[in-house]
Amino acid sequence: MARLGVNIDHVATLRQTRRAPEPDPVHAAMLAELGGADGITVHLRSDRRHIQDHDVEILRRVVKTRLNVEMAATQEMVRIALTEKPHQVTLVPERREELTTEGGLDVVLNSVQLRPVVRTLQEGGIHVSLFVDPDLDQVKESHKLDAQAVELNTAVYADSHDERSQEAALRKIVDAARLGRKLGLQVHAGHGLTYRNVGAIAALPEIGELNIGHNIVARAVLVGMERAVREMVDAMNRR
Repeated sequence: MARLGVNIDHVATLRQTRRAPEPDPVHAAMLAELGGADGITVHLRSDRRHIQDHDVEILRRVVKTRLNVEMAATQEMVRIALTEKPHQVTLVPERREELTTEGGLDVVLNSVQLRPVVRTLQEGGIHVSLFVDPDLDQVKESHKLDAQAVELNTAVYADSHDERSQEAALRKIVDAARLGRKLGLQVHAGHGLTYRNVGAIAALPEIGELNIGHNIVARAVLVGMERAVREMVDAMNRR
């Protein structure tokens, strides 16, 4: 059974629309853990559009499960990570104009730049994961960089509008996940997963962790965070 990491970025998005003190993503994290989350994920962006530095600082102290911080592979972010010491850093691509992360990190193209970042974070005692598309070459290169984990981008699967294209996208995820496990990597997955489509991904034995944010937060607006997380855990367990 895959673990569930709950991404609480968009709780902070709602807060930042008014520059108000609420809703507090720290409170959301505590409720998510009560609902059965196995970890909390946040993306500290360079433009600080939602999660702020002080959120990461407080979350590191109060999260009782595991704190996973998504970030770009920049000197600024490495410095913050080494200061706050989250349990895991997931390196992701980042473009200022994007609404959300628009694809996996190109590890093959950027291996020279990524290698010292991965090494520095690991030397600081931080578990390193790379967010990549379900592409065999990207998985192989992630292994060569000595990352401990890859998170497979499930966006194409999640955005598929017909059964044939969804099956093709799922097959790529399966192949990438199997290769990752064969190489000794921990395999995570996420992006665009919902209560309706999570079952097939959660059922894959090679995948140990799912990171899900927007769909849970959207549900939480209506029913509360604790219940929204419990419902996602139920959806993951449904076969």
